[in-house]
Amino acid sequence: MISLLLEDMTFEQDIRELLMAFYPGEKYIYKDEDAILSLNLFKVDNKYHIKISSDDKILEFISPIKEAKIDTKNDLKRNIYNNLLKLGNEKLPWGTLTGIRPTKIVMEMLENNISLEDIRKHLKEIYLVGDKRIELCINTARTEFEILKKVDYKEGYSLYIGIPFCPTRCLYCSFTSYSISQWKKDTDIYIESLCKELIAVSKMYAGKKLQTVYMGGGTPTSLEAHQLAKILNVVKENFDLSNLLELTVEAGRADSITREKLEALKAADVDRISINPQTMQQKTLNLIGRQHTVEDIYESFSLAREIGFENINMDFIIGLNGENLDDVIDSFTKVREFAPESITIHSLALKRAARLNTENKREIMDNSLILSMINTAIDTCIDLGLNPYYLYRQKNMAGNLENIGFSKPHKECLYNILIMEEKQTIIACGAGTSSKIVFGDGRIERIENVKDPKLYIERLDEMIMRKEKMNGID
Repeated sequence: MISLLLEDMTFEQDIRELLMAFYPGEKYIYKDEDAILSLNLFKVDNKYHIKISSDDKILEFISPIKEAKIDTKNDLKRNIYNNLLKLGNEKLPWGTLTGIRPTKIVMEMLENNISLEDIRKHLKEIYLVGDKRIELCINTARTEFEILKKVDYKEGYSLYIGIPFCPTRCLYCSFTSYSISQWKKDTDIYIESLCKELIAVSKMYAGKKLQTVYMGGGTPTSLEAHQLAKILNVVKENFDLSNLLELTVEAGRADSITREKLEALKAADVDRISINPQTMQQKTLNLIGRQHTVEDIYESFSLAREIGFENINMDFIIGLNGENLDDVIDSFTKVREFAPESITIHSLALKRAARLNTENKREIMDNSLILSMINTAIDTCIDLGLNPYYLYRQKNMAGNLENIGFSKPHKECLYNILIMEEKQTIIACGAGTSSKIVFGDGRIERIENVKDPKLYIERLDEMIMRKEKMNGID
């Protein structure tokens, strides 16, 4: 437990998130009680006076209040960070950065023609970022910078298709997903509604350029082959695909992949799929609720290659319960046998809805162990000739690290970059999806679809009307 006594709450979230990075899993209170660490902040003479107490150690220091709020915040975080190191804490890979999009800092500097040397200096001096993450961030942003040149922000848009069903719910999952076995008899009704929404959107955006399509979930391949074909045929028949740059479907779990489903995706001109093991350790697959074997992953990947897929992504999660460094080394030794076109590495981040949290089953791993694990994964990607192309962070992320996508050149997922950079409109159809409308002045408006599939079906006309209203249709 950590005690925060803040006379001024202006930077409460920034202070708390920085402390969370050093002390994962701790609870926060705002009163003077016994705690492993107490931080007291108050103002005197236009300065912040801070006292940190931990065990028998007391550190007192001052942080200036400057004219620009961001300068005050950055100074305060650096001062707290450096004093936490004096208590024996190890440096954090991302330094004082706690935001979800560190590449945005670099992207803005690249757009302003700032040199790489000055960018490195800025990340190191202002945010105390470690050398390896500086290079990771810069390399990712440079790739994004080049890829985004082909995107039409004004006339272009992307389409997300949500399938909220899964074979089972994984232990770590907090996404909107429902058991396909419970919905089996009603999935056709859901698909009819989804197709109706897709057709409505195709009319709303008839004058725009559709540049990427992404079908995710849930697990889209929990549907039958003919159902997948129906949805994708509606897209092909109703949208102008002459400007389409990619069509991705998350094939997902090995226990949902069949030859018929992959053939249906191939016939619909899907050019990128994901086969997502999350781990190559059977003990972990059993623990998280995956109803398939490691051998099934090999068979699914081989089948996808046989059918002709030449752009396959694989997702992995670092920090799953019970795994150690040897497990991660073994998983990524196995990954070398697949040689996928892209690999996405996730540091475990649990939201409140995940069963690992609700059932109090989460294991808090040491930051240095998580760092070793994720660096093993990153080094494997680099050895395989994959380059970082998108990166983001989340709250409650293991080791205060990152989610990062690596790919072979020209095999990147443009949709992944667009969803992070928020520079192009993304229209989302299906239960539990969220559309992002990007206006010319940079303003972003969101349109949420209801999460429950039953309510989505019942209120479909309302979901469509929300989009029409945002699009200026009366």
